Amino acid sequence: MKMLNRRYFLRSAAGFGAAACFAPLRAAASKIGTALRITDVEALILRDPPERKPEDHFVSMTPLGATTGGVGLWNRLERAETVRQGGYRQTLLVKVSTDQGVVGWGESHAVMTPRVVKTALTDLFRPILLGKDARQIEAIWEKMYSAQRLRGYGTGYFTRAMAGVDIALWDIVGKAAGVPVYQLLGGKFRDSIPTYQGVGGGPPEEVRENSRALLERGFPNQKMSLAKGRGEQARDVNRVIAAAEVLAGKGQILVDSLAGYTLAEATRVGRTLDEIENLGWWEDVLMPEDYGAYAILADRMDTPICAGEQYSNRFQFRDLFERRACDIINPDTARVGITETQRIAIMADAYNILFAPHSSMGSAPYRASAIHLCAATPNAVILEGGESYTRGFGNAILSVPLPYKPGSVDVPGRPGLGFEFDEKELAKLVVG
Repeated sequence: MKMLNRRYFLRSAAGFGAAACFAPLRAAASKIGTALRITDVEALILRDPPERKPEDHFVSMTPLGATTGGVGLWNRLERAETVRQGGYRQTLLVKVSTDQGVVGWGESHAVMTPRVVKTALTDLFRPILLGKDARQIEAIWEKMYSAQRLRGYGTGYFTRAMAGVDIALWDIVGKAAGVPVYQLLGGKFRDSIPTYQGVGGGPPEEVRENSRALLERGFPNQKMSLAKGRGEQARDVNRVIAAAEVLAGKGQILVDSLAGYTLAEATRVGRTLDEIENLGWWEDVLMPEDYGAYAILADRMDTPICAGEQYSNRFQFRDLFERRACDIINPDTARVGITETQRIAIMADAYNILFAPHSSMGSAPYRASAIHLCAATPNAVILEGGESYTRGFGNAILSVPLPYKPGSVDVPGRPGLGFEFDEKELAKLVVG
């Protein structure tokens, strides 16, 4: 496999010029009846800012034995997700090439350890994929999943690597057929997807002002943290009330706790949240393994419970659904892929559960895959990252941008995922 560095990235016409710019519509569409044999699978680590420092520079964590900082029994061992990337953003692009000249782009969520996911792609999946027909998307998904299924791998880095390949295959087939990915998924229910944007702030007064500013910029639906972080201020429910009051009659506040509560704690806090009429959901309240407690909490509360960001396959979601443990799911396409996310969303619809994909720190394939799934899924309601296009991995590195607007994003109408990279701008962020 070629070394993927900035020099190669900039000088290789086959590496990017031909990769981002597919053939004219009629020429590409003629290839859908011909096998699209995979000739290469490559992985590009992006970092913003693109500093080249030792890898341990990008990983930080609370001290060993750190506690939540609450009062009394609420000051317990901190067991929720606390690993951070030291102020940097990272992701892993996946480029799949075919013998017909059609190239697809995918993405694997890999903010902390992109080299781990890259190794799974290059050392495990690439040998399996070479020579396969890219049109056989579901068969390829099953082949990849079977590669280590009986060795205990079905989540985490393994399925994130799969997701990057899977998204790229949908992009390839859409380009070859001359149609957007949503059309391959069965057509679209909507032309535009509502988006929400995160609102920060410490004390309630600060949250209130930040929420008002976001509303004025065109975001009536906002999300905020509760109990993400240490100390009593992070757990102050009055912060949520402040944002809800700003959005009353105009939109909703969504709350994310990232496993910040036990069931007993969540039950107590939930009584207050239930009084907030325009609270859209309470997300990731408990530890992801605690399916039984999620079911109890969902039964106790009027506020809809949202879960799914931490799960990686339909079997985990099946267990949530059978327990009636949530009202809304937010699977992450760059952790799960388009193929498996669609399966999960369809299964959710059978339980009358809503679908709102998680779309976190990533670039165009990540966000576009979620947009197309929302367009083609009946139970989709909203999408994360309303201002994600303004960041380092956003539209600044695209020659054909994704059509975001304040509070919504239009569904791209071009073949495949519907964007094109600006190779020079993208190369500035490539670090491996």
